[in-house]
Amino acid sequence: MNRIVYRRAPYEWVNKRTDADRAGSVHKTQDSAEEAARDMLRGTGGGELITKGLDGRIRSKDSIPPGNDPCPPRDREH
Repeated sequence: MNRIVYRRAPYEWVNKRTDADRAGSVHKTQDSAEEAARDMLRGTGGGELITKGLDGRIRSKDSIPPGNDPCPPRDREH
């Protein structure tokens, strides 16, 4: 299961599953939304965490174990 973090409104960051219509949680900061998404992914068997920046473009991707990272040694960001 994959999760995405993005800004919905000023001071409102959303953490939701990529296949969901509604937010899983809403946070005041991007960091807290990312941490909540990581915790949810760890609890559901891992997956991909996608984070969008203020401009709406993908800023970061991270595989959360036990997800399937295609090439773990190349991931130098996380």
